[in-house]
This record gives sequence, structure tokens and C-alpha cells, in this order.
Amino acid sequence: MITYTLNRSKRKTLAIYVRNGEVEVRASLKASKFDIDKFVVAKEQWITDKLAESNERKEQRATFILNYNDLALYCGKAYPIAAKTGGRVGFDDERFYMPPDLTSEQIKYACVQIYRMLAKRDLTNKVLAFAKQMGVMPIAVKINGAKTRWGSCSGKKSLNFSWRLIMAENDVVDYVVIHELAHIIEMNHSERFWAIVEGVLPDYKERQKRLKVLQKKLSMEDWE
Repeated sequence: MITYTLNRSKRKTLAIYVRNGEVEVRASLKASKFDIDKFVVAKEQWITDKLAESNERKEQRATFILNYNDLALYCGKAYPIAAKTGGRVGFDDERFYMPPDLTSEQIKYACVQIYRMLAKRDLTNKVLAFAKQMGVMPIAVKINGAKTRWGSCSGKKSLNFSWRLIMAENDVVDYVVIHELAHIIEMNHSERFWAIVEGVLPDYKERQKRLKVLQKKLSMEDWE
């Protein structure tokens, strides 16, 4: 029998989540232990496969390092990490540059600082352009370090984006920006919300798929 953590709530259905090598079962307050165990046994092969994937991601994250001459993504393209005399870090359209003699951890930190600068610049520009097109306007554009959420829109109409988003292809970034701007009009994922997104991007579903590919890649990289 697979070992799992059980969390009960007012939900009506059974669900299984596999994260960081651990299995969580979410069940209703009234679900019997027998029915829960039966459900887990029925999903045993799926759980085993997910655990294997989770362990693989964990192993790859543990060995993730960055050095000079390695490649880093920006707008879906790979650019080299290069040493440059001086104390500044940045991106010059050909490379990520930073001072020489940094450790791999310092190189990673420098890359994150560059990503944050690029994200703030690029995403702010995209938000302003698409906001005008869609007839909306957020009160702010902020960059955060979210790992699993590309963007969000607060009830006060402030947009937040993960700096990791700037690694995605340019048109995929557009999709996330438009997605969050659409939340200013519709603060849910109703049919009306998706109609707003589709009205701007008829091919948004294809862009969603490419975003998931990047999500899987980043799940195997430790950027902390």
C-alpha cells in the first residue's frame, strides 16, 4: 500500500497530488478510509509513475549549476553567460555578462538579477501596449519570484509576474500578459474570461502548451 498524507475538507471528490516525492490525498469529511484506500490502490500505477518523475526532478535540481559559457534562456533563445571586466551585470542582446571569478552560485544569483531587470522592462512595456489595445489599465506591474505561477491580478488591479516568465518565447509572454489583463475585466476563469483572451489571441491554447513545456523544464532547475 502506498503511504500517503490524508487531508479532509468540505470538498465532494477524492483527489491525489504528488509533490516533492510525497503523496497527498484530499477527501471529503465523510469519505470512509476503505473507499479512500480503494481509490489509492486503483491509482497505484499512476502514483508510481508520478513519484518516479518527482524523484527525477529532485535529482536534476540537486545537480543544477551555472558556469561561464553555459547558456541561459531569454525570450525563448539561449545566450551565453560571459565574464566581463568590471563590477556590472547585464544583458547586451548577445550575452549575459557579469564580473569574472564568480562562483557558480554567484553566477546564478547574477543571472536572476539580470532576469529581474529584463522582466521589469519588457513586461511593463507589454502590459502598457496590450492594456491600451484591450481598454484596461492596471494600477501597477510588479515582478516576483513565484515558482509555479507565471502571473496574477489582484483585486485592486495590480499585475504580478514571475521573473521566470522572461525565459519564455516572446509570443508566449504575450499570452500571459493578456491573460492577466483579462482578469481586470473578469476576475475568474469563466467562459466570458476565455472569450476575452481568445478575442485578442485566437491561438492562445497553442501558446499555453508551449508554456507548459517551459514549466516542465524549469521544474528540473534550481534557481534559488
